[in-house]
Amino acid sequence: MTEGSPRPRQRAVRGRAVSLSGNPFQAEGCLDHVEDALILIEDGRIAAFGPYAETVGRLPAGVTVERYENALILPGLIDTHVHYPQLQMIASYGEQLLAWLDKYTFPAELQFADQAHAERVAKLFFREILGAGTTTAMVYCTVHPGSVEAFFAESERFNTRMIAGKVLMDRNAPAALLDTAQSGYDESKALIARWHGRGRQLYAVTPRFAPSCTQAQLDAAGTLLSEHDDLFLQTHLCENPDEVAWVMDLFPDRASYLDVYARSGLVGPRSVFGHAIHVTEEDFCTCHRAGAALAHCPTSNGFLGSGLFRLFDALDPKRPVRVGLGSDVGAGTTLSLLKTLGDAYKVAALRGTKLDAARAFWLATLGGAEALRLDDRIGRIAPGYEADLCILDLAATPLLGFRTGTCRDIEELLFVLMILGDHRTVRATWVAGECVYDNRRAGDPLRYPESGFSK
Repeated sequence: MTEGSPRPRQRAVRGRAVSLSGNPFQAEGCLDHVEDALILIEDGRIAAFGPYAETVGRLPAGVTVERYENALILPGLIDTHVHYPQLQMIASYGEQLLAWLDKYTFPAELQFADQAHAERVAKLFFREILGAGTTTAMVYCTVHPGSVEAFFAESERFNTRMIAGKVLMDRNAPAALLDTAQSGYDESKALIARWHGRGRQLYAVTPRFAPSCTQAQLDAAGTLLSEHDDLFLQTHLCENPDEVAWVMDLFPDRASYLDVYARSGLVGPRSVFGHAIHVTEEDFCTCHRAGAALAHCPTSNGFLGSGLFRLFDALDPKRPVRVGLGSDVGAGTTLSLLKTLGDAYKVAALRGTKLDAARAFWLATLGGAEALRLDDRIGRIAPGYEADLCILDLAATPLLGFRTGTCRDIEELLFVLMILGDHRTVRATWVAGECVYDNRRAGDPLRYPESGFSK
């Protein structure tokens, strides 16, 4: 440090830790477990990680170590598909996808014309996800630019790495929720200029799904992507059989639902397609060749009766497709990715496969980061990575404490956490080296970080 330069922000965290160093669907030995770990953090990034006895010598003078007893430290959890405006209609009864959109989703999203409402829901969303240990998400806003402003403004206050975008819809929705191909392009372009790459904020071009977009709007979305090298694309794909049939009626000259997007230049290495239940083998091959990703949303797919995602088919090592985990909310039933993992296990079992704990937590951490093409900076506990951490309390409830006390190894412990865990299990959440949530903090467990992130 040179004279007159600012002192680095230094933190230290100690406790039992686990992280994935590779893809356990493709290789053995990817689960890194340190029984007594020390994580050194400098200016929001991990400076060192290893056994306490081997790492303590690097601890800077004067830095207090935050120790977590009877806990497990993980990388921050990553949600690759979620609708923040739908919090107010989570747990809405009945219906399948298309009727559910008309009855619940669109009325809820109409309220986001009110900027104060958007800001109120954005604050609640961050309170809920940070309390659930989620530190990065790919998020749908509404058609209103103000919904994006509210979301990114709150994310910036917490210094979270988020990806979000204004929904594009120019048909088959209430008139008050429609834009046009031109206005959607113009408003998205302005939001990109304001937010993409600002601190930890990233922008996703967001056509809601093919039935809500004319060809002109899909082409405009493709134009936006072509104008920037590092934008993201998020939309929905093959969620429901009636939806798939509707798409083919609307686009009769296209070979498949995915082909509708491909013809507009929307299938690429930073494209994430939600649900993808009723895809074909050719769709998997197309995503593999393009480097596109799929978001597995098991709670939503089960709640709406949409079907069972073919996780192991998607990740077939002969042509693996990138896959992350999505809570989806509001069709999803929880923002907790621990509970979402529990449902992912059940979906895999119903398809005749078994999702073990190492593979499950890869989906929620490094796998999600790979799906978002952010695996060079999030998803692991490793030097150089952004210091986003989720600390789980192994005795958050009497039953959990009793059960974790009987675990024979780290794999069994992780499996118990994904079956019995929920938001109560999250002891603390760290964002860019600052503890923004601590369920033992007096008063409000949530607080904005003390200082910003240095990109």
